[in-house]
Amino acid sequence: MPRQQGECAINRERRQSSGREKISDSKKMDLEQKAIERIRMASEMSLRMYQKPLIITDSGGKDSLICRELARRAGIPYEVLHNHTTADAPETVYYVRWTFRRLEETGISCTVNLPFYKGKRVTMWTLIPMKKFPPTRMQRYCCQILKENSCRDRFVTTGVRWAESLKRKDRGIFENYTRNADKKVILNNDNDERRRLFESCELKGKRMCNPIVDWTDEDVWDFIRSERLEVNPLYDRGFFRVGCLGCSLAGKRRWREFRLYPAYERAYRRAFEKMMDVIHAEGIPTKWKDASDAFSWWMEENQTEGQISLSDLEEWNMHNGGHGF
Repeated sequence: MPRQQGECAINRERRQSSGREKISDSKKMDLEQKAIERIRMASEMSLRMYQKPLIITDSGGKDSLICRELARRAGIPYEVLHNHTTADAPETVYYVRWTFRRLEETGISCTVNLPFYKGKRVTMWTLIPMKKFPPTRMQRYCCQILKENSCRDRFVTTGVRWAESLKRKDRGIFENYTRNADKKVILNNDNDERRRLFESCELKGKRMCNPIVDWTDEDVWDFIRSERLEVNPLYDRGFFRVGCLGCSLAGKRRWREFRLYPAYERAYRRAFEKMMDVIHAEGIPTKWKDASDAFSWWMEENQTEGQISLSDLEEWNMHNGGHGF
């Protein structure tokens, strides 16, 4: 290639690269400003409706990290809360402690919420025998009890994003927390009628803001890298998610988690043994021969005989109107 032609090609590539960077920077700034405005709106509603500052919920993951950073940039009063599920990896526990120490040094109030069920302190391992069936993709009582029951009558932010799963496509920028679909109010724009309903004092309980609900995975990592934010070290070890170890949503990746953290597999197996003791003591019909059989089913291994479904379990039927899969 002639020198002049080569220089023209290089300059053209530089201009194109510069143009892509400007578009990328413009998109990042737009996403950031929209999210900050949502947080400011949530803060204003929290102070007016609850007379308390907004709570930034923090799981120890990348999305929570961004919400914390955006709340800081929004210049609002806020608190930070972590729900201790008891099944988080040690790295997550240490990361949250480190984060909270840094926040408290700046005057931010931080709280670690410990789970309760039926008036008692519980862990993942004591909850399984109490429920008499394992937590699954379709029956995630663990999330409800270990995480979602906190912050009643408060306004909170979460790191929920549409890109995470199809199920989260129906989540909104602003929404109230309720298990009754008829009482659910989702606000995705400035619709005056819906906003009046959302802010109505007749709407009891917890309200939520999902400020980065429209961010993609690429948006999340671009922001973290460009702002040089300190992430949970599990991501550097190849983890895609940093929630509870053994979560059924992780599918076959749970085997890798248990190879890295064998104590957690042993804890689940002990919990399954206690669960089977309760099932047998109460005479509940089951196709599981023993705790090992139940654990294999839960881990989605191939069953040689009598494949069991949740509808075979009396406790599951009681909570779900007798309907199977």
